[in-house]
Amino acid sequence: MDSLYIVIPAYNEEMNIESVAREWHEVVKKIGGNSKLVIINDGSKDNTYNKMLDLKAELKYFEPLTKPNSGHGATVLYGYHYAIEHCADYIFQTDSDGQTLPSEFYQFWEQRYRYSAIIGHRSNRQDGLSRVFVTKILKLVLRCIFGLNITDANAPFRLIKREVMEKYIYQIPKDFNLSNVMLTVLLMNAKENVKFIPITFRPRQGGVNSINLKRIIRIGKQAIKDFRQIKKKLKESL
Repeated sequence: MDSLYIVIPAYNEEMNIESVAREWHEVVKKIGGNSKLVIINDGSKDNTYNKMLDLKAELKYFEPLTKPNSGHGATVLYGYHYAIEHCADYIFQTDSDGQTLPSEFYQFWEQRYRYSAIIGHRSNRQDGLSRVFVTKILKLVLRCIFGLNITDANAPFRLIKREVMEKYIYQIPKDFNLSNVMLTVLLMNAKENVKFIPITFRPRQGGVNSINLKRIIRIGKQAIKDFRQIKKKLKESL
């Protein structure tokens, strides 16, 4: 039986964390075996982690983790490394804001043997025009720097085989802000068999987004520098 680790970073999500944990725990419970729902508290300043601990006693497959704040990208990587270390057969990542639907996971799982990675495509985003604009700019930047036309490089809805993840994860610095973007770039650059599937992407279900436009611009500027450095390393490795 294949084991599944669902990795979810959480920062100041006390309004969403219980519903998100319960909904995704049902997915892990259905897969069964040695599967786990791993939610990583990224140094939240609210009651997120206490709520996670309360849920632990009730949810059999739930593994709540906590660490000092390091940002979304670094926390996602932390979860990926944790899943690899615990020998998950498949690793799935989503976010803790309730924007994705657990019911849409199963079409990914059913196709897991056909692809190295299956990534969501937020074809009808409901989280605001500014986010759609940022995604389009990111797509243009990746095309210019890497020469890759990537459908949705940063979608927080992705299923990847552990052995595929292991081939690329160690090329990404552990403090990298856009770790999912870089992972997608590495997969596509290596011509892995990647499938993009349209998914629902709802408005945030509660709380306030911790990333504003000013921070997005700052992260974007740094990401362009990082992308260029990684592109140079990729060329040197050929």
